[in-house]
Amino acid sequence: MRIALLGYGKMGKVIEQVALQRGHTIVLKVDEHTKSYDISLADVAIDFSVPSAAVANISNCLQHDIPVISGTTGWLKDYNSVVDLCHEKNGAFIYASNFSLGVNIFFELNKNLAKMMKNLSQYNVSLEETHHTQKLDAPSGTAITLAEGIIEQSNYKNWKLDANVDANEIPIEAKRIDNIPGTHSINYESKIDAINITHTAHNRDGFALGAVIAAEWIIGKTGVFTMNDVLNIG
Repeated sequence: MRIALLGYGKMGKVIEQVALQRGHTIVLKVDEHTKSYDISLADVAIDFSVPSAAVANISNCLQHDIPVISGTTGWLKDYNSVVDLCHEKNGAFIYASNFSLGVNIFFELNKNLAKMMKNLSQYNVSLEETHHTQKLDAPSGTAITLAEGIIEQSNYKNWKLDANVDANEIPIEAKRIDNIPGTHSINYESKIDAINITHTAHNRDGFALGAVIAAEWIIGKTGVFTMNDVLNIG
């Protein structure tokens, strides 16, 4: 499989290593210094760029009939327009706030726990996420996905990056510490006890492996998909 890497930072380099180990070829490495490139050289593109470049990267792939996987966060205000373009071009697209196989299982655990806690009003829920200091967006896309999963299964209506929230809002705390690939915790706290679930990434390899598996899976398909489709869960 010929892969274009749209974004060649730390994640792009780890994806390259994983892809090569799995027998694939990297035909393009696009970063902020790349002036122009021919996306048609690739069978599939993997976008781990920056929020300001993501929409253009994804759109370029869809315009040229190249399936595209995106793990860039911070651009989702334009998500619906990208989905519309994918359908218009009969293309193939996967966005995930986190491609880690473990995190996607964690997403489902989070939803199931939220469903069980829905009518236990004595518990207040909060989220905490910790990442490396180079991460540009806060809260993380993964934290937002977790918060939306709770909202979907509960009486909460919104989330806020703040400890001062209304009763129907979920507080998210975002921490930035050197050399932390990504840790996410959901905490349900009452006066008598607490329930906590946490996912801790030890390195970037899990994110990269999930992205490459998604790229392998999407070849020959058309439509807008999620990691639940790739992993057949949820």
